[in-house]
Amino acid sequence: MREDVESLDISDVTANWVNARILERQIGERIKALADLSDTPLFFGRLDYLHAPGADRAEGAEGEKFYIGRRHVHDGDGDPMVIDWRAPVSQPFYRASKKDPMDVGLRRRFGYTRGQITAYEDEHLSDPTEAAATSKLLQQEIERPRVGPMRDIVATIQPEQDEIVRSGLGGTVCVQGGPGTGKTAVGLHRVAYLLYAHRERLARTGTLVIGPNRSFLHYIEQVLPALGELTVRQGTVDDLVAHVEVRGADDAAAALVKGDARMARVLRRAVYAQVRMPAEPVVVVRGSRRWRVPAYELEEMVRELLGRDIRYGAAREALPQRIAHAVLVQMERSGEAPDDRVQDAVARNSAVKAAVKEVWPAVDPAKLVLRLLTDPEFLAEHAEGVLSELEQKTILAVKPARSVKAARWSAADAVLIDEARDLVERTHSLGHVVLDEAQDLSPMQYRAVGRRCTTGSATVLGDLAQGTTPWATRSWEEALGHLGKADAVVEELTAGFRVPTDVIVYASRLLPHIAPGLAPVASVRENPGFFDVREVADTADVVAACEELLRNEGSTGLIAADARIPALAEALAAAGVPCLAPGEETTAEARLTLVPASLAKGLEYDYVVLDEPQAVVDGEPDERTGLRRLYVTLTRAVSGLLVTHTAPLPRQLT
Repeated sequence: MREDVESLDISDVTANWVNARILERQIGERIKALADLSDTPLFFGRLDYLHAPGADRAEGAEGEKFYIGRRHVHDGDGDPMVIDWRAPVSQPFYRASKKDPMDVGLRRRFGYTRGQITAYEDEHLSDPTEAAATSKLLQQEIERPRVGPMRDIVATIQPEQDEIVRSGLGGTVCVQGGPGTGKTAVGLHRVAYLLYAHRERLARTGTLVIGPNRSFLHYIEQVLPALGELTVRQGTVDDLVAHVEVRGADDAAAALVKGDARMARVLRRAVYAQVRMPAEPVVVVRGSRRWRVPAYELEEMVRELLGRDIRYGAAREALPQRIAHAVLVQMERSGEAPDDRVQDAVARNSAVKAAVKEVWPAVDPAKLVLRLLTDPEFLAEHAEGVLSELEQKTILAVKPARSVKAARWSAADAVLIDEARDLVERTHSLGHVVLDEAQDLSPMQYRAVGRRCTTGSATVLGDLAQGTTPWATRSWEEALGHLGKADAVVEELTAGFRVPTDVIVYASRLLPHIAPGLAPVASVRENPGFFDVREVADTADVVAACEELLRNEGSTGLIAADARIPALAEALAAAGVPCLAPGEETTAEARLTLVPASLAKGLEYDYVVLDEPQAVVDGEPDERTGLRRLYVTLTRAVSGLLVTHTAPLPRQLT
């Protein structure tokens, strides 16, 4: 299939060089999409239907056999050989069971090693004499060592995951899932499914995956291309609101107030307070005639525009046309016959421009936010009844900047500017947005993301127990309200596929303290995994623990409080143990990644050494946030966890 595309000759089918360039680009993208994966076969399953799908079963139509794979594959004549996992005919591969065989006589799973088929396993779903059994190949695939970036899960999607993956484009879905439940994979595969089912629509409107940081995005960036989807953009919330250079940082108290949804009311007041009611009439001179629009009529126009609740900038552009229309009405009454060109000319008249500038001045969002954060009187005027005096004082800059460029903007400030920009000019909306690790977003950040999908849908992924910011989400209902998707469906995943049983049971000791009432994850892995808690003397013992785990197959992560990373890096270097930074791909020579606790979220390693749990807790502003951070770091292991500590363990773990 790839060679057919590579051999296409477009020299006689393009009318001009522009068409040729566009077609060349499309062909190049098609070739990339058809790239082989060296460690992955073309298919991983087979379905034998009792009857031909869609045929009248009463006529006794013979069944058909379909191979299921990551991509659609056809032969030289165009006949399908492998069916895309997203096609409707593939759905029973994930959902059929002994209780509901979905007209499937046989489901076959293939096992493979380095891209070569090495085993297969059959389930006769419609045979009442065959008992239901756990798939050994499925279990092996789930427990396969993690080396390199995140991979797709098309061979192991579970029924409850498949329902979320195949949910429609029109609705927003929120997935609450504990560590290792596959929520990130489900979100990415839902994007792949939606692109398959609604390709033309999403090609026009666009799709976006939002992650918590660059390391996380680098870790997941190969999943969608492996499924043939190359057009999905990826970024962080900070990327979305990068209207100014972020060079400063807020303390927790200031960030909490700036991230509060009430700031949206303060900003709206500040923006629309720039409008002034006209005190003078507008006099337009054309030739020997003078046309006068009285102040009371101008005020009616301004109040009407304010009452329509349209964007500040759109109203400002509409006002000169309203004034010009009033002038044209007078012209027509006097016997003239003006047309649209005359109205446009009047709207551009210097007197009209001057009146609009006076009544509805242009607003620079960054300058407005800077004034709010540096001018106590201006902030007090627009925050009255919304923010307390203490809250106002908390967000005021200690050293006011003289200009937008000189200001040391924080990440929270950039979100405020984004809100102000949207009040002035509507933000472009995409067709679908995936928001991962959503529990860490502030209400104002949710609003920023929501603006990117006002006319589209979203997939929201997160775990309330893993919220590690002072403003972490308290409930999904509240978060979805800030996102503008209050009618979203909330689904919960509780089956754990990644974290071994012994590890998740240990980590779940923290749940009553960090997320009371949240259901603990139940690991479905048959292998209980390696788990040990070990008291050590110094960093040399921690390095020795890493070397011990590196004797196993797969990747190893050394996770520690951010403040301890330099000392551990020095100890590893002294011992001659090479290590990588989060997001860097493992190699045969370097399989150890040194991970600051603040960057561990969303990452996974076959084996993890967690250094000094109490230091992880102490590294956060408060104990609850620290315990949540600890919960995250405890649940990054796929095959085994070794906890090392010199100081006493947090009492919540004992």
